[in-house]
Amino acid sequence: MEKIPARLTVKPTWLLTQLAVHAHRLSSGAFATLGGRGYHYRILAALDEFGPASQADLGRHCTMDRSDVVAAINELADRGFVERTPDPADRRRNIVSLTAAGGAQLRSIERELDTVQERMLEPLPDADRAVLIDLLTRLLVHHRQG
Repeated sequence: MEKIPARLTVKPTWLLTQLAVHAHRLSSGAFATLGGRGYHYRILAALDEFGPASQADLGRHCTMDRSDVVAAINELADRGFVERTPDPADRRRNIVSLTAAGGAQLRSIERELDTVQERMLEPLPDADRAVLIDLLTRLLVHHRQG
């Protein structure tokens, strides 16, 4: 193992950053296997959970910039995973819906990501994984509120 200054290894910010880099590499590989990206997963998951939505609502649900939402929806629509229809209440706005092919793609991504989660958390028993998820969730909620 490489030498790392001890003062770094006790800093949660350093540890989280190092793990985030590793998690991103694993996740990106899983998405690439399916010809997708993390943004695609976010949008497909939001549509599956919340139902049809405007592009603006998807951006809020997925914590994505509006331009990234538009680009990702274009890519997903080109592959038949989502469809856009005019909003009957406001013709200037589109409503995005998940297609059957998009649902199948979401399930494929989920299977790949389950493998990523397993690889990432491999050294931890189930009880420790639950504690880690709880702690990370509490930190994220706290910092999003402030």
